[in-house]
Amino acid sequence: MRVVLQRVKQASVKIDQQIVGAIQRGYLLLVAVRDTDTEADVDYLVHKISKLRVFEDEQGKMNLAITDVGGAILSVSQFTLYADTRKGNRPGFANAGQPEKATRYYDWFNQKLRATGIEVATGEFGANMAVALINDGPVTILFDTENK
Repeated sequence: MRVVLQRVKQASVKIDQQIVGAIQRGYLLLVAVRDTDTEADVDYLVHKISKLRVFEDEQGKMNLAITDVGGAILSVSQFTLYADTRKGNRPGFANAGQPEKATRYYDWFNQKLRATGIEVATGEFGANMAVALINDGPVTILFDTENK
């Protein structure tokens, strides 16, 4: 799995001009699944993301987790994180998971994040979405379970 995490002041996702998910302070997650991903990959990412300390404490150091600041997550599926751009000018997406498995793992990932006590809003898997955010920092971190 690959996740791009962005610390945000706010974020939202619209489908057909309707807001389907929105948060204030927290994380925007762009999430991609491969067919070879496992339950252990989901658990690893949920642990790392829920415990990640990238919010500033009283001394201005990134020392607080999302739960420490009452933050929320906006999770958006994004298979294009597995784009292969090595050949030609049109990316290939053979490395992205098949929709059936990817949907199941994306939903499972979000459920497990919610189980940690974090509020999680989502987009809609496979939909054409307009994502808006105000990046905070900016702080952007890439997680890839191939490199855990």
